[in-house]
This record gives sequence, C-alpha cells and structure tokens, in this order.
Amino acid sequence: MTHEDSIKENAMALTKEQEELYRKTMAEAKAQYDSIDEEMEKEIQKTRETLAKLQESKKSFQQIYESTAKLLGIKVDVKIEGGPVDIDSGTNEDQEEKKQNPAKEADAG
Repeated sequence: MTHEDSIKENAMALTKEQEELYRKTMAEAKAQYDSIDEEMEKEIQKTRETLAKLQESKKSFQQIYESTAKLLGIKVDVKIEGGPVDIDSGTNEDQEEKKQNPAKEADAG
C-alpha cells in the first residue's frame, strides 16, 4: 500500500462538493504561502538597502565629527562606537561579542 493509498483510506468520506471546496481551499492556501515567501524576500532586500544607506550616512557623520575635532584641535581618543552590521548576522553588539568570545558562537551552533 502506498502512502497516498493510506491517506485516501484514512480520509473522511466527502461529497463531491466538499471535495471541490477543500481542493479550492488547499490551492488558495498554497498560493498565499508562496506569495508570503516572495514578499519576505522583497522586504529583506528593502531592509538591506536601507541599512546600506544608513551605514553610509553614519560613516559620513563620523568623518565630519573627526575632521571638525581635528580643526578645533580636540583630540578624539575614542572612535564613535559601532560599525557596519551584517543583516544576516545580527546586531553590531552581537558581532562584537562573537569577536571577543568565539567559543560562545561555536557552542550556539
């Protein structure tokens, strides 16, 4: 007995109308499921683009900060915290912790 035969054997007896309704519902659910995957990919791409723009702005403002401090003769000992964030790897703080604690990442995996 195949898997499909087993499923059919365990299925409730449905009228033709009920079967058509359930098949239509199943097809609609599959279409919605597939469209959500596409929408998720679009949103991830938009987020990556936004993040790239913000990182460029941050870099520019850091350069302005350091340049104006130099013009004013103010020594800047510490760079502005933060840097690029890889959207697939979590927050900047997560990345810093991974750099300082590589064993912790191995334990998580």
